[in-house]
Amino acid sequence: MPTKEFIYLLSNSRSAKGSGHRMAAAIYTSSHEQLKLKWFEDDWPANLEEAKEIWLVGGDGTVNYFLNQYPGIQIPMMIFPGGTGNDIHWKIYGDLSWSEQLSKREKFTIRSVDLGLCNNSLFVNGVGIGFDGEVLKSMKAIRSIGGHLGYLLVVIQKIFSFREPEYQITVNSQTFRKKCMLLSVANSSRTGGGFMVSPLADIFDGLLNFFYCEPLPIWRRLLALPKVEKGTHLSLPFIHHETLKEILIQTDDTVFAQIDGELIQSNQFKIRMSEHQLNVRC
Repeated sequence: MPTKEFIYLLSNSRSAKGSGHRMAAAIYTSSHEQLKLKWFEDDWPANLEEAKEIWLVGGDGTVNYFLNQYPGIQIPMMIFPGGTGNDIHWKIYGDLSWSEQLSKREKFTIRSVDLGLCNNSLFVNGVGIGFDGEVLKSMKAIRSIGGHLGYLLVVIQKIFSFREPEYQITVNSQTFRKKCMLLSVANSSRTGGGFMVSPLADIFDGLLNFFYCEPLPIWRRLLALPKVEKGTHLSLPFIHHETLKEILIQTDDTVFAQIDGELIQSNQFKIRMSEHQLNVRC
């Protein structure tokens, strides 16, 4: 078997309009002489047999791509905030910069981060169905403006136009039908570069957080938005949430959804905790 002696630095040149590339270049320049770094940008290796550790530079979409490119990977890794929203990085590292992460690397321990599975796709953050998917369809606007502000402006626009689909939801052996303004299954608390949609979600507790919001008139949608943004909305009477390990969500018609910021379409979302975990140095 190949000797695991290298740290693989993986990056995405398109992440956050090139900021991922610039960050990866800075990390490589600062560390490749002291450590055995191999840098792969875009053209990632078919396997990670020579890697003793992975340094991944990018946003939530890059992390999601990595998970599904190398499912079941057990190699320790660090994630650096080279994307637009960086919600996964924030959940694990808070506001640490890439240079602060490197300076603290030797003091970090390795923790196992829970992963979810939706229609055979792994995720860290979660799945947002309906409204979240419609927001993500406007990704060009989000990307051009950047991060949280871009996401917020698109959310406000969709608040005026979104019509709630009806879902058939099967959870804990019971099935019910419900129209929902917001519907998500979260493993982590933050999405959209700063929206605390599921503030109680914990990537280390082995549970998913199911959250939905009942249909609302436009004026109530606008009033609720700041609370959802800050994560102070769970006590509102039209908000429902619970923890679970699996759930089935179906619709009569195909709807858009997002998985860790990646856009998909389906009329069925089978979501559960995955048996895999991600070993993160943090």
